[in-house]
Amino acid sequence: MAKDCVVAPAPKLHPLAMPTARLPSSLSPLHAAPALALREVHLSLQSTSGSVHILRGIDLCVELGETIGVVGPSGSGKTSLLMVIAGLEQATRGTVSAAGMDITRLSEDRLAHFRREHVGIVFQNFHLIPTMTAIENVALPMELAGDRDAFSRAEAALIAVGVGHRLHHFPSQLSGGEQQRVALARAFAPEPTLLLADEPTGNLDGETGDEVINLLFDLHRRRRTTLLLITHDPALADRCERIVELKDGLIVGDRKVPGRRPGAQAVL
Repeated sequence: MAKDCVVAPAPKLHPLAMPTARLPSSLSPLHAAPALALREVHLSLQSTSGSVHILRGIDLCVELGETIGVVGPSGSGKTSLLMVIAGLEQATRGTVSAAGMDITRLSEDRLAHFRREHVGIVFQNFHLIPTMTAIENVALPMELAGDRDAFSRAEAALIAVGVGHRLHHFPSQLSGGEQQRVALARAFAPEPTLLLADEPTGNLDGETGDEVINLLFDLHRRRRTTLLLITHDPALADRCERIVELKDGLIVGDRKVPGRRPGAQAVL
């Protein structure tokens, strides 16, 4: 069973272009309430052959600013877990608490607001809108949230990830690495308290993947965003402070990575 979790809202931190952000002493990692708490989370989906049990009772507690590597074989429930945490899939049973609220009780409209305010997601396949430029892709979520500074913040985010010279290029005009940098900027620009990354280097070559991952951990370190990273790569998981292993919809392992301390990052 997971330890008792009481979730408190995390503070908004400085924009991407600012120096390393520091948590207020009252919200230091040693004293802050957990950023994310899952209790007895089950997920079953219907198929033509009947109900498929994907998550079978997940208990997980994640501290504010912690980095978690989520590993396990294909079909173990890693991506489904991410979808439930993001509110993109409704848990069949159990509770998911984040940003001070039980998101399993929220309506679709309130879930959308929760994601806009608190969650950044980086997908393996980038999921950029092909008819929008890089800056438009990054600005869109903030525009939908009513942010009048959406484009200036989007530009700052794109500069921070090294593609400030590609602001007005469409996804088809960008390399895979550049598209993933744009996706990272889109995830971080709204200043989320929780970042979910699903195999973010899966479609990239080794060198480009290393650059993107170094950037991901650098942004996490500067912003102290809570990070859940799904990966099949043990070496990549070892860069996190903690590794959670899934198998058949259950957590079968949960361990701290020796020598890894909050805010530290290994460089490949």
